[in-house]
Amino acid sequence: MSRIYNFSAGPSVMPESVLEKVQSEIMNFGGSGMSVMEMSHRSAVYQDIIDSTESSLREIMGIPDNYKVLFLGGGASTQFAMIPMNLMKKKIDIVNTGVWTKKAIPEAKRFGEVNIVASSEDKGFTYIPTLDNSTFSADADYFHMTTNNTIYGTRLFQYNFAQNEPLLCH
Repeated sequence: MSRIYNFSAGPSVMPESVLEKVQSEIMNFGGSGMSVMEMSHRSAVYQDIIDSTESSLREIMGIPDNYKVLFLGGGASTQFAMIPMNLMKKKIDIVNTGVWTKKAIPEAKRFGEVNIVASSEDKGFTYIPTLDNSTFSADADYFHMTTNNTIYGTRLFQYNFAQNEPLLCH
């Protein structure tokens, strides 16, 4: 079989060694006698998976201990509704950087006010807009932004602004 190299924005090529490990553990993950898809989310084996995954994420992404790592069902579009449904009390600040933000904005508007603090729509979302601290709301529940805009090819690598509310990125 010839392997295809997929460079899509979403799914992509995985190392063969990873695929071979998955294949070997699909029927019996870690000697548990079942696949991950069959085990209870309350089991010790599954909790070990979650704990090691969180630890790896914190290490790789430099996530400090005072930040929460959430494992939630659904893809990004589901999260556009779940996030404001659970975190928004009255108002959010958001920067409009493209397709994903344009999907998040109407979902957030179902639960409260949306303050667009910056946008790159004027040039077809070809850049990440500069954020001015004066545009943030003093009473916003959180600040939402897309850091990796896969459709337009823009990405935010560093945060050069200070906002008072919690930062939520996808």
